[in-house]
Amino acid sequence: MDQNNEPIPSRRDPNRGKKNKIWKIILLIAVLFIAAGTAYGVKLATEVKNTADKTYVPTKKKLPVVDLSQQKPFSVLFLGADTGTDGRDGYRGNSDTMILTTVDPQSKKTTMVSIPRDTAVQIIGTKEFTYQKINSAFNIGGATMAMETVEKLFNVPINYYALIDMAGLKKMVDAVGGVDVDVPFSFTSTETGNQHFTKGKMHLSGDMALAYSRMRKEDNSGDFGRQKRQQQVISAVVGKVISLNSLTRVQSILDAVSDSVKTNIKLGQLMTMYQNYRGALKTIKQDSLKAKGAFITQNDQQIAYVVAPTDDLQRISDQSRAALGLDKETLDNEETRQNKLQTNFDWNTDANQYTYQFFPQTGTSNN
Repeated sequence: MDQNNEPIPSRRDPNRGKKNKIWKIILLIAVLFIAAGTAYGVKLATEVKNTADKTYVPTKKKLPVVDLSQQKPFSVLFLGADTGTDGRDGYRGNSDTMILTTVDPQSKKTTMVSIPRDTAVQIIGTKEFTYQKINSAFNIGGATMAMETVEKLFNVPINYYALIDMAGLKKMVDAVGGVDVDVPFSFTSTETGNQHFTKGKMHLSGDMALAYSRMRKEDNSGDFGRQKRQQQVISAVVGKVISLNSLTRVQSILDAVSDSVKTNIKLGQLMTMYQNYRGALKTIKQDSLKAKGAFITQNDQQIAYVVAPTDDLQRISDQSRAALGLDKETLDNEETRQNKLQTNFDWNTDANQYTYQFFPQTGTSNN
């Protein structure tokens, strides 16, 4: 026996040479397999990085840094542009979908807050004071202006954005094998091709998910109902993605959506999120900013908006800041100022009103 209690082969063992030769062959084969696997892994990882690099577009301003390796909470603004289909390629358009998302690893919860696209706000970052629908911020100044406007609306720092067009949503759903949603009521979407949806559980392909997300006419809740359906689809896609354990599947998804997605999240950050935040991403709470229909007179024209009450703006602010580990602060922005000046607006009715008056101000910074 040697010092490790392993048997020492006899010098007279006639099979020793053959045994050593066999083990050398086995070891050689193993090394070849490992080398081949490593080469394939490196090649695949390189392809994933190259594809992910196509989606990376940084913002025009410096954003607060999040230490993802320490599982710190972060926020993402999801933007959905109604482009990429119906001949709208190459057109920036408005961000008809805006969802402020906070990821809190401590409570293991992700909260998605939909912002109605017609919400009346001050657009932050324009040269002159601009009061418009919030979905115009992206059209005017891209993702940076959209982020700045939402940050000011809720007094919440936003770390990342992710923009996807309608064609990308369809491709992403198909890339994950379709999604399962709970349809709230039966309807036929006449605006998108007469697709029929039956109340209850349904498995949707990319085409069906796109129609489901875009429908508005058949929903009595209008844009608010559409927001909830969009959240359903996005939540279902997220659930599918975080369940993946194959780099090849990740590559197929990136290939499918690389031309339709833009984000300031780098591949390394994305992989860290995937590894460190899966618990929080598995529990998704859906929420929305409550708002009322109103007609506001601007330049002698009455324009249909929705206006958000101060108490709900404050609710979203408090909830989002808490998820990010920040103290609550009382909102003080153009939206709360306009709300204070209303004397005839009825916040308790759901009917569209003509009594929300816009009070312009001069000499005000737009930042």
